[in-house]
Amino acid sequence: MIGGRRALPALVVAVAAVLASTFVANAQGFGRGRGNSGPPVESRPKVDEKAYKAALDRIPVPDEKYDPWGGARATDTAKASKKKN
Repeated sequence: MIGGRRALPALVVAVAAVLASTFVANAQGFGRGRGNSGPPVESRPKVDEKAYKAALDRIPVPDEKYDPWGGARATDTAKASKKKN
């Protein structure tokens, strides 16, 4: 029975190694080959370039240039009050 006691930990390590390699292979996608035959079918509708360009042309052009920091800066009235002093 002395040989059996040494064989049990070796068996446990071997089983753990096999299971670890199985999980790695599954994570890499090797386990996914079932049921997929060929490239995926695209279900999205095709983009119409003429309609896309027409929609872009319908977007109105802004009168003023957009200022993303406009709310963070002081307004002109605050500048004018400093000049009067």
